[in-house]
Amino acid sequence: MATIVKRRDRFCVVYMYTDSKGARKQKWETYKTQAEAKVRLKEIEYKEQIGTFVVPQCNTLDDLLREYTSLYGKSTWALSTYTSNVSLISNYISPIIGSMKLKDITPRVLEKYYARLLKTKPVNNPVTGKPKGEFVGTSTVRDVHKLLRNCFGQAVKWEILEKNPALHATVPKHKKQKREIWTAAELFHATAVCEDARLKLCINMAFACSLRAGELLGLTWDCVDISEEAINTGYASITVNKELQRVTKDALKVLDNKDVFYVFPAKNSRTTTVLVLKTPKTDGSSRKVFLPKTVAEMLIAWKKEQDYAKEALGSEYQDYNLVICGATGFPVESSTIESDLKKLIRKHDLPDVVFHSLRHSSITYKLKLNGGDVKAVQGDSGHSQTSMVTDVYSHILDDDRRMNAQLFEEEFYSNRNFEGSEASDDTQDAEK
Repeated sequence: MATIVKRRDRFCVVYMYTDSKGARKQKWETYKTQAEAKVRLKEIEYKEQIGTFVVPQCNTLDDLLREYTSLYGKSTWALSTYTSNVSLISNYISPIIGSMKLKDITPRVLEKYYARLLKTKPVNNPVTGKPKGEFVGTSTVRDVHKLLRNCFGQAVKWEILEKNPALHATVPKHKKQKREIWTAAELFHATAVCEDARLKLCINMAFACSLRAGELLGLTWDCVDISEEAINTGYASITVNKELQRVTKDALKVLDNKDVFYVFPAKNSRTTTVLVLKTPKTDGSSRKVFLPKTVAEMLIAWKKEQDYAKEALGSEYQDYNLVICGATGFPVESSTIESDLKKLIRKHDLPDVVFHSLRHSSITYKLKLNGGDVKAVQGDSGHSQTSMVTDVYSHILDDDRRMNAQLFEEEFYSNRNFEGSEASDDTQDAEK
């Protein structure tokens, strides 16, 4: 039977277990908050009840990573996070330092490991079948560090380690590449020359609604309000409450379809991945976005064409109620939209951008048009915190702040001779 004991400013989950030699021992697991301790207490009691509880006992990093993935990852990670973290572990951590004893891992060891990673060839991209670059990038190294820091932090809570070696390890600096975006003129020129009706709608939806690709491709008609009344009163809108994502079948099984609304049938039974409709990226990503009248009318026209296709194809059409879909109703992946955009760019010699850049264009212009109202833009973009908007788009806000200085100059300082006024005051004081 496990209990919670408060020790100073920490909360400990205490329980008895039998070791490999048959001796009864007491285990203390330390947590920062009582809420975390209660979650772990319930987990221990449930697993003891069904006979699956295993006491964390680790010697090597691989041992710890297995415990960490099983105890922490399954209950905490989303599907995409589980897939990416398992990939980092299997590709970049276990093959290099997985066999190391935990007691031998120090900040210095980790820094040498990070330096080695930067000279390691990356694994092939599962989509393109090619590596992303010649060597593992600083972004991937920072992801590995973040994962290890959290893993070692859990080990400290479980009292497997006394301290977290990743806390004081220096991580290689990473310089984010500036994302190129289209200006409004370039965007509307692109839609004017675009002959692909689906791509044209996607471009306008991403720009008008600040949508991520997965949110756009997971949008269903029951989440679209383009009624005549809504358009006339300015309340035409979409509700973002799910996204389309490709995930591994293994992740689906391990996480028991966590956060998944629907799993689309695989076209090939031998594939290791499937498309799903799942909850959005964060809680803040669920939102209502109001539509410009022109975009609402585009959706009306698109719906009519889609209804004609359903009627013409009959039973051949697989109706998943998706707004953006293929000719027979199946979902469209972001890689397909990205490929269509690249064809448009090459054909018409447009500035080279990726589809996600349209979201950046959208947020940039919304900040410019509404005078830097970050809260309103956050509501449209689905960022979990306003700080994420201000950090990424600080250059736009700086423009507004520079305008403040110009307005002060025009209103208070222009046409005023402050030096002359001060001299006059001094003269008057001398005369007195």
